[in-house]
Amino acid sequence: MKQESKTIPNRQDIPKQYQWDLSDLYPDDSSWERDLRELRGLLPQAKKYQGRLAESPVVLLEFFRYEEQLSRLLDKVYTYASMKKDEDNRLSHYQSMEDQAQGLAVEIEAALSFFQPELLAIPESRMALYLQNAQLAPYARLISEITRSRPYTLSGSEEKILAFSGEMAASPSQIFQMLNNADLDFPLTPNEQGQPEKLSHSRYLQRMESPKREVRQAAFQALYETYGKCRNTFAATLASAVKKNIFYARVRNYESALFASLFNDEIPIPVYDRLISTVRKNLPLFFRYLQLRRRLLQLDRLHMYDVYAPLFDQPQEIYSYERAQEIILFALAPLGSEYLSLVERGFSEGWVDVYENQGKTPGAYSGGAYDTKPYILLNYKNNLNSVFTLAHELGHSLHSYLSRRRQPYIYSGYSIFVAEVASTVNESLLVDYLLKTAVDDQARLAILNHFLEEFRGTVFRQTMFAEFEKKIHLAAESAQPLTADSLCQIYYQLNQDYYGAGITDMEIDTSIEMEWARIPHFYSSFYVYKYATGFSAAQALANGILDPDPAKARANCRNYLEFLSSGSSAPPLDLLRAAGVDMTTPAPIEAAMKRFTDMLDQIECLIM
Repeated sequence: MKQESKTIPNRQDIPKQYQWDLSDLYPDDSSWERDLRELRGLLPQAKKYQGRLAESPVVLLEFFRYEEQLSRLLDKVYTYASMKKDEDNRLSHYQSMEDQAQGLAVEIEAALSFFQPELLAIPESRMALYLQNAQLAPYARLISEITRSRPYTLSGSEEKILAFSGEMAASPSQIFQMLNNADLDFPLTPNEQGQPEKLSHSRYLQRMESPKREVRQAAFQALYETYGKCRNTFAATLASAVKKNIFYARVRNYESALFASLFNDEIPIPVYDRLISTVRKNLPLFFRYLQLRRRLLQLDRLHMYDVYAPLFDQPQEIYSYERAQEIILFALAPLGSEYLSLVERGFSEGWVDVYENQGKTPGAYSGGAYDTKPYILLNYKNNLNSVFTLAHELGHSLHSYLSRRRQPYIYSGYSIFVAEVASTVNESLLVDYLLKTAVDDQARLAILNHFLEEFRGTVFRQTMFAEFEKKIHLAAESAQPLTADSLCQIYYQLNQDYYGAGITDMEIDTSIEMEWARIPHFYSSFYVYKYATGFSAAQALANGILDPDPAKARANCRNYLEFLSSGSSAPPLDLLRAAGVDMTTPAPIEAAMKRFTDMLDQIECLIM
């Protein structure tokens, strides 16, 4: 199916083979409502465990099993409601279902809020005896993690109050999503043929990759003018999200919002700071790329709307969704037959929601629950970038699938710190395959350009985002107000730093000061740095999988698949170290910079 029409289709016009099959979650809404009622019926049982966790290992084990029953069912209920809403954000029915699921999640958290304080009140000597119970032994890491949080855990009544605040705390993100995905109305801008066409989130990304500068400029100006009309609302929404993070950090006695966020992933603050300092040290390498971009585009000055434009003529091939599947299966062959068979299942068993439709959530993600198959939301556009996006999300989905299959529920989820590793390994293998099979220099240059752009967006840009997050949280923690003007000032200065204002022939257009308003990840505090660290770790892992020595390649692949199957069974830094990457040092980031240099060198050699 080609999505070439000027109008975005309604969902009912998308053929079923290009829609995900959510029947693995629920065959219909009434089945979902039945589980919602079951959850509500189970909730009062929490009271029979309150005040009793220290009685015996048997009672503690019963509680763990009860809590898992609640959590697994809630995962399904919330996932279904959220994904149905994502199909068309305009449908109030699914907005209501997601709200109900969110509200029930808060009730469950409040009902179970006694758990951590009671567990922490059990003397260590008694807990050691409890863990001699063979059935409790699997919970040792979970208990250890909770014990680690002892300094930041409040009393049972205080924890209950915080749990009840959860629904309110989700408001900034929910308001942003509705404003950004449902209410924001973009104008018409010219398409490739010069015809006016309504701008959307997905179409904006297409426009930025247009070889026609007037198309890029018009879309850039229209997009940020639209955001600018709501600048104060977006600023208030983001400021509220930041204040929420600071509130929870302070009430739990964390030293800062950054520390609180990294604590949950078992990541020390120096890892975050080292990323920023190492990337800033290597900015001259990025400036070199920007200068090359300006020369190849034959421009006197490079503008912000020029940074996504293709540097070389793209291959004429249309990358249909079916063709993308074929390419990805070849590219991921180094990961072995079992991995490939799971990818094929993903293509044939309704894991993927492929094309854009009216009201659909923009972008892409991988989702699902422990008791279901993984799911992937795409807005596929028949271009090479969409092939990479599919490979990327498959990485997430296979990571989730393997961890869920190997690990018990309590350790099946993996730390967000390693969440971008598997996705980026897939992209790296795809780059390697496409370079090896490129039919001519033109095709090779297109792939090299894609890699450098991915690097720019994932390492340089996401690190800039990470520094922005750090700065606005520090400002708010110092009682400095976060207004539209202050957010724009901080963001614009970072763009000047990262794009080399005064060093490169780069025009930092003032409109870019509003870009912070359209970044959804800022509502998941201190998430974006993990893209950069994950990308760096993935380069090292992919290099090992592609080692020219077959024996080493097989060993590295086994270690990598073990990592994918490990969930959260150990600290993320330890899991990566076992797979061959030590993120407590700058070495992986420096190695990634070397790969960027090598790719840049290849381009310069090919065009000389």
